[in-house]
Amino acid sequence: MDENIIHLKSPKPPLASDTDLIETTVKDIISNVRARGDEAVRQYARTFDGSDLATFEVSREERLEAIANLDPQTRKDTDFAIERVKAFAEAQLRTILPLEFDALPGLHLGHRIIPVQVVGAYVPGGRYPILSAPVMTIVPAKVAGCDQIIACLPPNAHPAMIAGCHLSGVDRIFKVGGAQAVAAMAFGTETIPAVDKIVGPGNAYVNEAKRQVFGQVGIDQLAGPSEIFVVADETGDAEMIATDLLAQAEHDVRTRVGLITTDRRLAEATLKEVERQLETLPTADVAGVAWRDYGQIAVCADENTMVAYSDHIAAEHLEVHTRDPHSTAAKLRNYGSLFIGKLASVVYSDKCCGTNHTLPTMAAGRYTGGLWVGSYVKVCTHQWLDKRGVAAVAPPAVRQSRTEGMEGHRRAAALRIRQGESAI
Repeated sequence: MDENIIHLKSPKPPLASDTDLIETTVKDIISNVRARGDEAVRQYARTFDGSDLATFEVSREERLEAIANLDPQTRKDTDFAIERVKAFAEAQLRTILPLEFDALPGLHLGHRIIPVQVVGAYVPGGRYPILSAPVMTIVPAKVAGCDQIIACLPPNAHPAMIAGCHLSGVDRIFKVGGAQAVAAMAFGTETIPAVDKIVGPGNAYVNEAKRQVFGQVGIDQLAGPSEIFVVADETGDAEMIATDLLAQAEHDVRTRVGLITTDRRLAEATLKEVERQLETLPTADVAGVAWRDYGQIAVCADENTMVAYSDHIAAEHLEVHTRDPHSTAAKLRNYGSLFIGKLASVVYSDKCCGTNHTLPTMAAGRYTGGLWVGSYVKVCTHQWLDKRGVAAVAPPAVRQSRTEGMEGHRRAAALRIRQGESAI
């Protein structure tokens, strides 16, 4: 495949990783929070956030004040986003059905759809107050029917983020951020309840904390910096592509952005257009660094190579700008979320169209999708048998157990045969 690709712009080689330091720091934080609870959380709030809160939980009065202080149009836009995410999550949930199945006469199999009982949503503070962040993690949990949803967000988070949590239907909100919030939700403290699953994006320390507590609790995924790639043919619009790449690049200086195209003229025009737009972009101090360090433009010999290279990248956000975008989209298989056609900008999903913006990064799109209502339910199997089922299943179970040398298993299977025969 490489011989069929020309790289007009390549990302810089990865730097030596600082993951060892992050791993050690987070391990200490988790151990400390697990041992000392609220006292340790309070210590880390002072150290990392300059916060010295007497209580972590956001009171009802604070929640209502945050809502009252929302700009009226921001409130309407937040409600719009909530309704769109809710409608899509409800539609998705309708596709996850319980099952009852007679596999053989007397052998009945099935599964139930059971909501996760207690969910913890990590709501990042970050460079910007991403007002859609609590909507994406909390609303699907409400639709799924989780018993309790708590949210943790940094003490210095914008008050609009508290309002977003409240409007999305969260049960409790805590002003606790970073790895210490993940540790508190995983193990519980005197104030913060232990949860069954932790969802939501965060910085490298939050991500590492989620990795370390996985097993004690479930997690949604491990997410790195944001990504956007565009696949395009000669019909692509350089201005539109550059605009969308830079829109995502302003998230973080480590955002991966790229164009994969079959048309060299489009590639060259996009390269120039990005530089032109950076001259007037107010967030160029972030987007420009991301483009310089992690921007990529690849020219492919044909569509098959373009599709194969895109699947190799497995971008978090993947836009399709081709003459027949639906046909091209049908050939793609590795991505977090797909944006089909020039009118489907990533920004719509990031903010309010209804699909979730918490998506796999770092090529995880090769094996998983993003956060969705199904992330908040368990599909749990069950079975029951009558005498006909025992007659069909027990003999091979007895023989297999004997072959394996598992005498206890053989006896358990054989007992049902004997009892069934004696009851006849």
